[in-house]
Parts: sequence; C-alpha cells; structure tokens
Amino acid sequence: MSQDSTTVPETSRKLSGRRRREIVAVLLFSGGPIFESSIPLSVFGIDRQDAGVPRYRLLVCAGEDVPLRTTGGLELTAPYGLEALSRAGTVVVPAWRSITQPPPAAALDALRRAHEEGARIVGLCTGAFVLAAAGLLDGRPATTHWMYAPTLAKRYPSVHVDPRELFVDDGDVLTSAGTAAGIDLCLHIVRTDHGADAAGALARRLVVPPRRSGGQERYLDRSLPEEIGADPLAEVVAWALEHLHEQFDVEALAARAYMSRRTFDRRFRSLTGSAPLQWLITQRVLQAQRLLETSDYSVDEVAGRCGFRSPVALRGHFRRQLGSSPAAYRAAYRARRPQGGPAERPDRPDRLERLERADRPDRAEVIEPRTGDHALPLRRPGAPGGPTGHSGHPQHHHHAPHPEPGKPESDAYAPRLPEQAAGRAPGRPTLPGQRERPVG
Repeated sequence: MSQDSTTVPETSRKLSGRRRREIVAVLLFSGGPIFESSIPLSVFGIDRQDAGVPRYRLLVCAGEDVPLRTTGGLELTAPYGLEALSRAGTVVVPAWRSITQPPPAAALDALRRAHEEGARIVGLCTGAFVLAAAGLLDGRPATTHWMYAPTLAKRYPSVHVDPRELFVDDGDVLTSAGTAAGIDLCLHIVRTDHGADAAGALARRLVVPPRRSGGQERYLDRSLPEEIGADPLAEVVAWALEHLHEQFDVEALAARAYMSRRTFDRRFRSLTGSAPLQWLITQRVLQAQRLLETSDYSVDEVAGRCGFRSPVALRGHFRRQLGSSPAAYRAAYRARRPQGGPAERPDRPDRLERLERADRPDRAEVIEPRTGDHALPLRRPGAPGGPTGHSGHPQHHHHAPHPEPGKPESDAYAPRLPEQAAGRAPGRPTLPGQRERPVG
C-alpha cells in the first residue's frame, strides 16, 4: 500500500506472547546518519501524553558489537543488544551505512525471527537494504531514497521497488524514502495504531504536516545508478539525456546499443531497475518540469523541446507523474517563488482550477499508437467521448493535432500501455490499495 492509500493491510502474523505492541525497538549500526537515526527516537521515545499522543516504550538496540559512530563522528552507546528485539512489537531500521556492504548476519537473523513472531518491521531510507538482505521484502512492494532505488531493484530483483512513493505500507513490513519521509512513515504508524487525532497531535508537536501529498517524483533527477558508469550501456543512456529534445524512441536506443529491443529492455532493466520506455518518459517529464520552472516557453513549446509528440502527450504524462497540469504546476511554482512584484498565494484553488480548465479543453484529443506499438489511445481524463473503461459504451478515436512546424515529433510520447490502462505503470507491480491524494 502506498502512502496515499486510505486502507491499511492487515498484518499477516499474530504477535507472539512475549512481544508487546507498544514496544518499539530501533536497530542502530555504526556509520549510520544521525538524522535518520534520530527520527524514530524522537517519535517513539518521548513521552507526549500531555499533548494527546499515546506513549510507546522505546528500546534502542545495537545491531553489531562495535562502537556506534555516526556519520558526523559522534559515538553512541545503545543500552540494549539484539536480544531486546525479542520483546518488540515493532522493529525500526532507520538506516544502513552503505548500500554496497552486507549487513551483519546476526542482525539479519534477529529481524527474520522478529518477523516470524509477528513483529512489524520498518525500514527508513537505506534501512530498506537491510530488510531486503534479510529476505523480508521478497515479492513485496517497497521504496527507498530515489537515488538508491535502482540499486535496490538491481540487487534484489524479487523486490517490487517503487521510487515514486514517500513510503509503502505492506502490512507487517513498511519502507520509506529518504530523511523527511521517515517522519511521514512514523506518523503513519502512529495514525495506524492510535488514529488520526493522535497523529495530528504529534505532527503539531513536531511542527510538520500530518500528511504530505505526492511522492518523490518532484525530487527525481537525471542521476544514474552507481554501477552503470562502467557499463557499455552508459554511453547510450548519456546520449539519450543529451538529446531529449530530439525525436527518438526505445527502438532507436536499442539500435545505438547494437542490441535487439528485447535484449536492450532486459539489459536496461537489470542496470537501472526500470523499463527503458518508462525511464525515457520520466526523463522527458523532468525536463519539462525544469523548463516550466526556469523559462517562459508556452506549454506547446515545452512539449516540443522535451521530445513529446504533442502537448496532449506532455499533459497526460505530466499529470500522471506530478499530479497536476503543466500550467497549474508553473503557476504554483511561481507563486511560491515570486520574481518581482507581489507574491501570489500558492494555495489559491480558484486560480489553479481556472488554469486546469484552460489547460484541459472540452474537446477530446486522442493520440493514436504507431503501427507496432501495442498500446491504447491516450485521452485526457474527463474529456467527453473518451474511453469508457467498463461502461460498455464504444470508444471514439480522434487524431491528435499535428505539432507546429519545426517542432520535434518524438514517438517516445508513449501512449497508455495495457497495464497502464489497468491502473499501473509499465514494468511496475500494482501496489495494494487505491491511490488517492489526501488533503492537507
């Protein structure tokens, strides 16, 4: 279940008799960042009953028999060892010192035992690598910091890594993205255990929003996994990033790599953890995001400069990845960062709604797939005469308008694939629960 879901999966195992639901164990390792390590200590280790926050009992445990030094050089002393995990109903791994090093075997055994006995296991940021090494993420959806998500997906191919989520709740195993997303997940745990009022009271004490909408999409950049640097495919990926404004598709990238499309797809996924088509779409959307923030190009011009076949394609993919239209995104961004003149309030829904309507004309526009692309037409959500899904009414196909002369006409606009029509992104598993943007 993603962080936007409204239902919480049931834990799959009953808590054993010696464990207590209110006891939270935090597993620390040497070399861990102090910020991530301090998040569960602050959320679960401070008595805030006067503010309406139910009390947890915190056990800080050393995950290895070495001095626990943080990234800043501070040395910590944990009052408990791995044996204390046997009493906890929740075990939190706030971080792991290196995504290239294997965690201690004794700590992995203790985590497996805790999970078998019904404990809820939580990995914050790179703590997901520890959970994956213990085999607790096999066959499950999970997330981590967007920068490390491709490495997690490559190293543990049985884990369904989703780098777009702030956190993922799969019932008895939960993971979060980096740093501040750890706070989001800890608040979610309090909300799950004690309700929205308790989580809201804690959020007020921490001076953070009780819920953050959206995910990590806005933070993704053009960075590549560490391991790809020495691979021959890196040259093709670098070329693609430098030529996003040109018209090319995955077939063209495969040809540049002197591979068949099937081989290229397999190699690309093994290196990056993402399907090449989805990666290319994401890079084009990110480039559009930058241009909307830093230039005065119209939405049509932005679409052309990012290699989209038409503005319709840009709007569709932009909305799916960032949750708003390009025009509304630009207006909100500029309202937060005024450049001369009085600042406009970013929370003006009336203005954003007008921009959304202006960016979404009433007429239906459909992008027809090219011959050989196994895809469905792409239609703006809410456009009249659009595909009806399960309603049984026929679908009407209209050709998309031709781009302006001189604009790139890339076939990497990627109309909706069959799995996208079913509500999930290509190459990614469907996360449990229905995605919904929370308010506030």
